[in-house]
Amino acid sequence: MNATKRRAIFETWQSINPHPTTELEYTTPFELLIAVLLSAQATDVSVNKAMRKMFPVANTPQAVFDLGEAGVENHIKTIGLYRNKAKNVIATCRILLDQYGGVVPDDREALESLPGVGRKTANVILNTAFGHPTIAVDTHIFRVANRTGLAPGKDVRAVEVALEKFTPAEFKQDAHHWLILHGRYVCKARKPECWHCVIEPLCEFRQKTPAPIE
Repeated sequence: MNATKRRAIFETWQSINPHPTTELEYTTPFELLIAVLLSAQATDVSVNKAMRKMFPVANTPQAVFDLGEAGVENHIKTIGLYRNKAKNVIATCRILLDQYGGVVPDDREALESLPGVGRKTANVILNTAFGHPTIAVDTHIFRVANRTGLAPGKDVRAVEVALEKFTPAEFKQDAHHWLILHGRYVCKARKPECWHCVIEPLCEFRQKTPAPIE
């Protein structure tokens, strides 16, 4: 895919959604961090539902730490892998309190040192909470980048590198939000809905899916 076509794809997404953001509900960097930690192998809808009950009770590192693992588990037991996630949440709160004064660090290395936080989660926090032009590659972005030809790569790191290289600078801040939303609602895993895709004329996927017969 050439640079002109890539730019046109991002311009199209920007025209229909000029200010994209995460579908996770949060009001502080700490709330976002916890929500992203819990969202692994879970839907944003399920995380939001749980956090609407937990955050009014505890939404700071100290308050969540004071809940203990059992208390966190009680709030997140509707989310997949909740026991292991509760351990990571409490361990993360302890580190934030002991090493960072209860403040979520605006630094990749520091973020990736937190239990359960990998490169993808760190990129989400850096981008969404702190305004860094990072691109977090999840399964949706990996699929869309490869299927469309926008930024092909054999693994998520390769796709991240390709997106960093090929995404025009003015679109990098919002790029991963557009990609996630496109993968979640249009360019779906089993059957991409090409018949109502706004970037279909620019997409290089060869097996375009026709509209279903009514």
